[in-house]
This record gives sequence, C-alpha cells and structure tokens, in this order.
Amino acid sequence: MQKRLILDGPLLEITISRLCQQLIENHQDFRNSVILGLQPRGVFLAKRIQQKLERLLKNPVLMGLLDITFYRDDFRRRDVPLEANTTSVPFIIENKKVVLVDDVLYTGRSVRAAMDAMIAFGRPSKVELLVLVNRRYSRDLPIQPDYIGKNVNTMPSQRVLVEWEVQGAKKDNIWLVNN
Repeated sequence: MQKRLILDGPLLEITISRLCQQLIENHQDFRNSVILGLQPRGVFLAKRIQQKLERLLKNPVLMGLLDITFYRDDFRRRDVPLEANTTSVPFIIENKKVVLVDDVLYTGRSVRAAMDAMIAFGRPSKVELLVLVNRRYSRDLPIQPDYIGKNVNTMPSQRVLVEWEVQGAKKDNIWLVNN
C-alpha cells in the first residue's frame, strides 16, 4: 500500500478556514441556514466548521447529524447488514438553507441518500454541498459540490483516507492511497 499526503494538519486548517469564509459570504450570519454532517465521516468536518463559524460570527450555528444508512441504494445488496449511526437533527429545516457536509465526494450516491433522508425533517429552501475532497472523474450521479476543500484526480483503484486527531490519529492528515 502506497500513500501520498494530500493535505497535512496546517494546510487542512487553512482549507477549513477558507471554506468557512466562503460559507459566510453566501450565508452571512447563518440565522436562516443550518449544517447537516453526513454520518459517519462527514460529522468530524461538520463539527470543525460549526466551531470555526461560531468563533467568527460570534453567534450559534445549528448543526445536525444525518444518518443515510437506510436510504442507500446498496442497503439490501450487502452480505453483512450495515449498522445505522445516530441521526440528530434537533431543529426543523423547513424553508432553511441547508449545507450538507461530507469528507469525500466519490460517486455521489451518499449525497443522493442524504437528500432523501433530509426530507424527513422538512423541505429546505435551498440545499448546498460542502466536501473536503472532491474525487473528480468518478461520479455515478450528476452531483457536484458547491464548496470544495481540494479537488483530486483519482483512479478507481485509489481511495482517499481522512485521518482526524479526534478519531485517534496522531495528526489531521488526508492521504491518497494506492491499493
């Protein structure tokens, strides 16, 4: 297994700051906007973004956790059943601007499932997608992110590995791994 570093801790922090500035440009004080982190891996990025936005805006930013397990199109096609994660959306998203947050955009199927799952909490006025890594040239569905931390050209044999300190990694790093 060969790994190539895409983003290290300091550059990752700069990238997250840039994404937050872009969000502020489009959502101002976030009073009519919410963040939904996709379980399981998008939640770590969503929490970092929420914390940074709250520091910059000096007001609360609503964030929820959205589990997409039962909305996936491959849910019943696996030999081993998927285990659901927590969904916690303690607010109504009706007529709100929603920013879906995930760590890596690959085929687009997780985002499609997230949009189906999100509708259980109301009908948003607008939905945007923020991803830390956009794996270009790999989409199965016509889904494109509105906010991108880093574009990466990948082959199907490669994967993107996101390591967070809060998950037990030594440092926050993002790797491109050749299998």
